[in-house]
Amino acid sequence: MTHPCVVTLDRKSAPRVLFAGNRLIEVDLPAGTRVIYPKPPLEGLRDPDAAIRYAINHPYNREPLYALLRPGMKVVIAMDDISLPLPPMKRPDVRERVLTIVLQLLADHGVDDFEMIIATSVHRKMTGPEVRHIVGDRIFDAYWPKRLYNHDAEDRDNMAFVGETDLGERVVLNKKAVEADLVIYVNLNLVPMDGGHKSVAVGLCGYESLKPHHNPKVMRKCHSYMDPKTSELNTVVERMGKVTNKVLKVFTIETTVNNRMFDRALSFLHKNEDDWSGNERLAFKGMQFALDRTPDEARQKIFERVPSPFELTGVFAGETEAAHAHTLKRCFEQYCVPVEGQADILVSGIPYVSPYNVNAFLNPLLVQVMAQGYLFNMYRGQPLVKKGGTIIITHPCTDRFDHAQHAPYVEFVHRLLPETRDAMELHKRFEHEFAAHPAYLQMYRRGNAYHPVHAFFMWYWGEAGRQHVGRVIVVGADNAYIPQVLGYETARSMHEALEMAKDTAPSSPQITCMHLPPIVMADMVMPRSPGVAP
Repeated sequence: MTHPCVVTLDRKSAPRVLFAGNRLIEVDLPAGTRVIYPKPPLEGLRDPDAAIRYAINHPYNREPLYALLRPGMKVVIAMDDISLPLPPMKRPDVRERVLTIVLQLLADHGVDDFEMIIATSVHRKMTGPEVRHIVGDRIFDAYWPKRLYNHDAEDRDNMAFVGETDLGERVVLNKKAVEADLVIYVNLNLVPMDGGHKSVAVGLCGYESLKPHHNPKVMRKCHSYMDPKTSELNTVVERMGKVTNKVLKVFTIETTVNNRMFDRALSFLHKNEDDWSGNERLAFKGMQFALDRTPDEARQKIFERVPSPFELTGVFAGETEAAHAHTLKRCFEQYCVPVEGQADILVSGIPYVSPYNVNAFLNPLLVQVMAQGYLFNMYRGQPLVKKGGTIIITHPCTDRFDHAQHAPYVEFVHRLLPETRDAMELHKRFEHEFAAHPAYLQMYRRGNAYHPVHAFFMWYWGEAGRQHVGRVIVVGADNAYIPQVLGYETARSMHEALEMAKDTAPSSPQITCMHLPPIVMADMVMPRSPGVAP
């Protein structure tokens, strides 16, 4: 039986609306195309604060948080950075809710020696206003920047060796956390690859502890980043996380949110276009008209200023792995849509935002991450697209970068990729050079730039998709150079792209459109043999 979120188009179907960066476009897809829509948002918890209190008082495989506290102890509270959720959520952010309750609990038990660290790993440091948004005015004004601050992966004096795995993978983490009597991690889990051991063992580490898993060899062994049990990345992180939790006393607090990305005025973007009302159709046309006549930079600002009305759907606390098992279950409940059979051609729009360009432009390297990294990996079981199949994306692929955030990306795209797109070659020849680049390191440490090796990690992130997919075709590129550098082909229209894709597809290809955003995952089901009852 077909899931309600999987729709097969007929000749009367309306055009599908896809993101193309910070524009919205309509595309005509042929009859027989299968469109996968996100599930409706799960219902938010009626009393989020009560749910948080209940979780920390009834944790999994761990004493209640209050039982771990005593006067005079040192506590580090670490939290996820602004890379999630996407877009940033309306205030109060989940992290503010959790921190408010945890800080009050610390005060009630005489714990006044604590610091709060934003677990950025080699992500860029958050700005003051961004931190204020996630922790709230009261906490920000009281503690920023002395007792609330960004992790610095290059502050060698403030990193400490924790231990090694059986395979020699070295765990080196923020010294404040290593020396604390208790580490409380506040997580906001957007997708299944977040949370778990990744929180502390990755969020508070540096380059030395990222190398064992953020490399092309490991990425090529990942069958889906979003299905932890089949991800080599997750396997290595878990090994290092187990070493971490043997030395550090960690109390994990994980939260899940629904996929209510669009507020009421834009909620129709979550729906099947054939189900739009007349008013919703008019609202879309008006929005499309306005966006098409707005300068590119202004369009980007418009989207950046609209936070999402995400709602808390779960809070799970205690020992890291025990709590995370419940988090994953809730994530899959929100995102997974059963899909039968793989596609020859996968179509999707690429939106204006990713985890790595909050308050910045989605540059070409991040377009690649979204296409061959996130889009390709949105599945459980087997890939949505067949081996050697084609992905068609809609995006302008503009040659534009935010130089404050992504300066190393510019050199990576314009100097390195023209030499080679081979991830193993890039890893061997250039990664060490960038890792020690003094100017880029200063931009990371003193400004709000990503660490220079992050550009390499972003290319590796698309490695599983590159190894599996035969072709990527871009519809709507505003230049030919960037797609060529990325190894993509270009088409002037969706019709032209589909005709190009059919050159290397079966005579009657199965075409699937993944309607993103909001987030949706294909829960792949093997097709039934003819004559076999469901």
